[in-house]
Amino acid sequence: MPKTDKARRYGEGREALLAAVVHVVADKGLRGLTYRAVAERAGVNNTLIAHHFGSRDALLEAAMQWASERSIQLSDLSATEEVDEDFARALVDMVASDPDLQLFQFEMIFESRRRPELRPAVLKLYNSYIGSLENALMRRGYTSPASLARAIFAALDGLVIQQLTVADPESIYAAVVRVGELLASQPHFEHAEPAGPATRIQS
Repeated sequence: MPKTDKARRYGEGREALLAAVVHVVADKGLRGLTYRAVAERAGVNNTLIAHHFGSRDALLEAAMQWASERSIQLSDLSATEEVDEDFARALVDMVASDPDLQLFQFEMIFESRRRPELRPAVLKLYNSYIGSLENALMRRGYTSPASLARAIFAALDGLVIQQLTVADPESIYAAVVRVGELLASQPHFEHAEPAGPATRIQS
């Protein structure tokens, strides 16, 4: 079976299968995710999927983990020190170059409302993003950045949805830069987090 262009981009074996899951779900939704569709997209035999993952749920969980790690890496979320023009351009370009990566994650997030078994993977996804931002803020000197990290991520998350659906990349770029300007105006050494429920999403 010939390899597709997108399969070649992500290599062979397990990684190619995970990339294929992302693209199939982005194209067809979770209801269109079958071993056959993934195998055709990756250019492999169906049996390879069961060999690597064992079940559809395990395949989805692994794909969620792979997608979140790839998004964080491509956007430099874990290494960023400033939400500045360079960060904004990297984020917008990342979404534009591989929109399926983001569409897959949003499909999983919304589907978890209907399928509780997906919720742990979604919790892990969001906590990985927010945790990366929280670590970046701590490196900048923020002493209690959990709620600030969540607020920043909520803004960026919403802007990514807009870029995928209703807004042009340059409008999103300008908005991300504005988020960075608002962040830069905040004091680096914050007071303690406001009292209330735990800031980390819990299952």
